[in-house]
Amino acid sequence: MLLNQKKNQRRWSILLACAAVLFSQKLLAAQPMMITVTKGFGLTLYASELGDAKQMALGDKGTLFVGSHKKGTIVALVDSNADGRVDKRYIVAKGLENPEAIAFHDGDLYVAVDEKIVRFVDIENRLRRPGRGKEVYDRLPGKTNKSRRAMHFGPDGRLYVAIGAPCNVCEAVAPFGSIIAIDIETGSSEQVATGIRSVTGFDWSPMDDALWFADQGRDWMGDRLPPDEINRLEKTGEHFGFPYIHAASVIEPAYDRPKNLKISLPNFELPAHVAPMGLHFYRGQAFPAKYHNQIFVAENGSWNRSSKIGYQVVMLEVVQQKVVKRSTVVSFLDGGFPVARPYALLTAPDGAMYISDDLKGNIYRLYYKDIVKKETEQTAQAEETEK
Repeated sequence: MLLNQKKNQRRWSILLACAAVLFSQKLLAAQPMMITVTKGFGLTLYASELGDAKQMALGDKGTLFVGSHKKGTIVALVDSNADGRVDKRYIVAKGLENPEAIAFHDGDLYVAVDEKIVRFVDIENRLRRPGRGKEVYDRLPGKTNKSRRAMHFGPDGRLYVAIGAPCNVCEAVAPFGSIIAIDIETGSSEQVATGIRSVTGFDWSPMDDALWFADQGRDWMGDRLPPDEINRLEKTGEHFGFPYIHAASVIEPAYDRPKNLKISLPNFELPAHVAPMGLHFYRGQAFPAKYHNQIFVAENGSWNRSSKIGYQVVMLEVVQQKVVKRSTVVSFLDGGFPVARPYALLTAPDGAMYISDDLKGNIYRLYYKDIVKKETEQTAQAEETEK
């Protein structure tokens, strides 16, 4: 009898403990998650339900194209009434294999799929019936799960493609671990940077057309090693150290550096494991002057660190071709809980900034509130003068 009573007590204890956990989870779910934005800025939801929204491309007419990695779609987003929120969306392509690397140029959308690059011609006038993409290049290396890719058209008109290493750390066979530049008309290509690990964010400075890119450091060297990197390409063909050296001074124990290999060191080191997925120079005028032509980085956030780091958008201040300061603009980390994982960044036509989120499939719109307030006051003053 006593034994049965003790068993019943234990069962009740377990049930009560489970009930308490469920109750606390419901309370947690009911509490709004906090996003921290630097004073003067505002953040709104531009679009949602996009799967793992990753890289973006902006059309000449303001159409925002979003590529996914897992969902296998390319989506076109249109804000037809210019109210800061998408009201029309179109599926450009679906059923693709990891089509996250996209670029827009001269009216056409380019998408990297497996070893090919395909082009959707005059896409903004064909959103309802885009048709099938036409192959324009077929010499990319076979896609692997660990090799991430990104692409943008450069100031010289060539299509630049970053091709990550297919591993955590290894001596990758070219063109893995490099950035190549492709002449779409002739099909010729050139390796412009080597010794990179995983680059999904790169852009050219509006000041001097220099190529900058963010590179993610290797895993499993601890919480603080190695730093992630911000690099600046000084001349074609530079080697940036992977896998022999990480950041400026972390020597890789598994591979010996070739004796005659000249390595270019990072322009700036980020904390380890912040995962800088997106890098973009702000080209608008709606933000204060100190943000003009400066680098914004989307830190996607750590995945195997003992405490979370990253999950934010930062600005890197560049002075005389050197990063001198890093400051947070938007933080998506609420205590230990990520609200979003920013992936890519783009300047919007109105001077705001688009931020893709591959955690919940959102696109956020970052804007400067004081500009909106000032414009409203000026409009009111103009109307009063007319009276």
